[in-house]
Amino acid sequence: MKLSSAAIFLALIGIGAPAFADDATSTTPVESYSYGMKLDIQKVISISDTADTCGPVPTQMTYEDSKGQRHILQYSVMGTGCSNG
Repeated sequence: MKLSSAAIFLALIGIGAPAFADDATSTTPVESYSYGMKLDIQKVISISDTADTCGPVPTQMTYEDSKGQRHILQYSVMGTGCSNG
């Protein structure tokens, strides 16, 4: 049941995200983070909300590098839906 809820949540995010994207972000390719990747982050523009799921979930950070180029980085974080009980 939790897996289907997560899938629905991610699908809804995918549908609604383009409505809020600006022109620069919509043409920027999404890069997947890998351990040890060298990042040049000068300014963080935005970080997507973390899903209310227990387990690793994808999230995205939009940032500008030291040359003013905009990047979108996708990486995994632990969802906020876990309880310690």
